[in-house]
Amino acid sequence: MKPVILGAGLAGLSAALALAPIPVVVVSPCALGDGCSSAWAQGGIAAAVGADDKADFHAQDTLAAGNGLNDDAIVRQTTDDGASVIERLTKQGVVFDRDAQGNLLLGLEAAHRKRRIVHAKDATGLAVMQALIKAAREAPSIEIIENARVTDLIVENGAIAGVVLRQFREDTIRQTRCVVLATGGAAALWRDTTNPHENWGSGLALAARAGALLGDLEFMQFHPTAIDIGRDPMPLASEALRGEGAVLINETGETFTDVLQRRDVVARAIWDQIIKGHSVYLDARKALGNSFKERFPTIYALCISARIDPVTMPIPVRPAAHYHMGGVLTDAKGRTNISGLWACGEVACTGLHGANRLASNSLLEAASFGWRAGEDVKNSPLLQTRQKQITSFAETTKIEARAAKEDAEKIRAVLSDDAGVIRDRAGLERAIGLLSPLAKKSDMALAGLMIATCALRREESRGAHFRSDFPQTASVGQRSRFKISDLEDFK
Repeated sequence: MKPVILGAGLAGLSAALALAPIPVVVVSPCALGDGCSSAWAQGGIAAAVGADDKADFHAQDTLAAGNGLNDDAIVRQTTDDGASVIERLTKQGVVFDRDAQGNLLLGLEAAHRKRRIVHAKDATGLAVMQALIKAAREAPSIEIIENARVTDLIVENGAIAGVVLRQFREDTIRQTRCVVLATGGAAALWRDTTNPHENWGSGLALAARAGALLGDLEFMQFHPTAIDIGRDPMPLASEALRGEGAVLINETGETFTDVLQRRDVVARAIWDQIIKGHSVYLDARKALGNSFKERFPTIYALCISARIDPVTMPIPVRPAAHYHMGGVLTDAKGRTNISGLWACGEVACTGLHGANRLASNSLLEAASFGWRAGEDVKNSPLLQTRQKQITSFAETTKIEARAAKEDAEKIRAVLSDDAGVIRDRAGLERAIGLLSPLAKKSDMALAGLMIATCALRREESRGAHFRSDFPQTASVGQRSRFKISDLEDFK
């Protein structure tokens, strides 16, 4: 029985390529390359490859950003992987920016002490995905099923036995002992988001209903500088702009925060301006001027399409849901508490990010853990385990994955209004009350409900999770744990 990988972003394709020449099935909910955040990543990949840098510095910066909730061993493992990730991606065909001598050009982003962001212009994720998609399509061991999704994980005696695959409105059972969950994040649960609409936490609900242990679900990172031009999803003004000297101003021209602070600090500073009635802009006129178009062609084109010339005009911005630090709990190889289930990429909670992701660590984590998970599956004795033929699956739930459009917009409004940049008990309790009845029929509502429940439980402010009624940070950080049985209606 072939291993099945759910999701075809950087993490999922890395796992599939690591498995070669073992035959594997990759299930993508869209055409390959569409609907995944990996292809939308502008900023780059953090890796300590500069002459004045080292992995230990990168690890220290990651730990500082994570506000006491990182797993130290995972941080060290992942930052140590940085150079090998860049080397492997280069061999797989990714063309990174280099100087005339062939040395990598390194960018600076918030909370990094060194220039260590490896770029492919300002469309790094797209360049990476194009190379990996080409490699995956050319690999004889990889079977790709597009425009399909898995609606249920079949678990027997605490172990994966198969999946329920839905394609063209028909369900079929695909037997397997090994499933890699790489379904992406949950930021599209919010109205203001930088993510594809497909990233609404489907993997969280799928894994939770199968009995997986989840962690740190309350930590959603809001990117401070989404471009506010009325689009959904919102285009992104990369962190790299601030690294190159762009500043934040309000409509009076006043600067109000240090733009190179942690993302959560900058996001709250902008949100404070907005709730006071101000408009906020990212101003790159002085820092970049006429070089903007050459240095950041993708962002330049986005701005021009909205009749904003960033060479002569500041860019309107506001915080938007961007990256989920929580997810399905895994170990250093991507294994979950369910035998035969691995998770990698944004759907996973590895302990790398803690309470607040350091900029550009996401693509690094996806590439590192995707590859590690693939190698672990490749060496798993489960691949050799014979299993009885499954002829029916009576346990299939009737929960719909994506909510009906009307309910989906309601869910997004609830999370935006009551579990956004700044939270409190009244709002979170209201969110739980509104989402609970919807969660009985919708995985989308279930994902939102689990996040709101964990946010209510954490009575402190830490990293990306800020409670106005509990503004202080506890002296000792505790990672949260969650199972679906914690919800009254799912016991």
